[in-house]
Amino acid sequence: MSWTEIVIEVARDHAEQLSDALMEAGALSVSVEDADEGTEAEQPLFGEPGMEPAEAAWERSRVVALASNDADHRAIVVEAAAAIGLATQPSYTLRPVEEQDWVRLTQSQFDPIHIGKNIWVVPSWHDAPDAGGLVLELDPGLAFGTGSHPTTRLCMEWLEAHAPENLTVLDYGCGSGILAMVAKKLGAALVAGVDIDPQAIESARYNSERNRCEIDYYLPEAFAAASTPKTFDIVVANILASPLKLMAPMLSSRVAPGGRLVLSGVLARQADEVAAAYAPFIRLSVWAEHDGWVALSGQSTGAQ
Repeated sequence: MSWTEIVIEVARDHAEQLSDALMEAGALSVSVEDADEGTEAEQPLFGEPGMEPAEAAWERSRVVALASNDADHRAIVVEAAAAIGLATQPSYTLRPVEEQDWVRLTQSQFDPIHIGKNIWVVPSWHDAPDAGGLVLELDPGLAFGTGSHPTTRLCMEWLEAHAPENLTVLDYGCGSGILAMVAKKLGAALVAGVDIDPQAIESARYNSERNRCEIDYYLPEAFAAASTPKTFDIVVANILASPLKLMAPMLSSRVAPGGRLVLSGVLARQADEVAAAYAPFIRLSVWAEHDGWVALSGQSTGAQ
């Protein structure tokens, strides 16, 4: 099917009402833009914190309604204008929407990602730039973790720098399973992943099967009851500062004596407070920083 956009410029007071009325009159979707975009009169919709405009609306708005090519575009505008009581019918222009291969267009936005020295995260529609590297086939999806975020990259780079060959690894907050898969491909003997989101567990299992990585994934309750090791040589948790602080006793107890704990999802300004939460169990320090995010790491010195 082909589509046409109906473009109407109206005053701020009418933009929201007209948008709703256009939908009622048969438009498939409606968006509102700044009619002065690209000019000196362009108006920022949001300001700095504490300096936001009193009303989130543009003085001159451009309402863009999407309709099928065979729709009666004039009738849609007339009906919508009448519904909100406009004295005169607003002028409008029509512009065609070119046919697109939306799948290819979306895929073109995601290229292979090079991480660390030798890791590549490659969408399924691309060939690996370096077939001899550590290659993960991973498509953007619902679960967090494709290697594009600094915290994921930091954890992957830590694992590459401390290859867990023949060691046991726990990825807590596994998301897409990307860290668990890196650990497995770097030679870990046993890898387990845990997440509170069932969708993440499903995604991680699917990704691991595609990448031929034997990894067990669990929801927290199932993990607590599982026959997996109670402690691991390496525990990685890429979450956020607040939950990491709350989980300090639990995560620390999962690190084997002499094992290592790696945390990310932590802003540089939060590093000290996160380290303080873990201080009674494991001494942590900043291992690396990227774009304002840090990875903390430390080694257990005795029995938990």
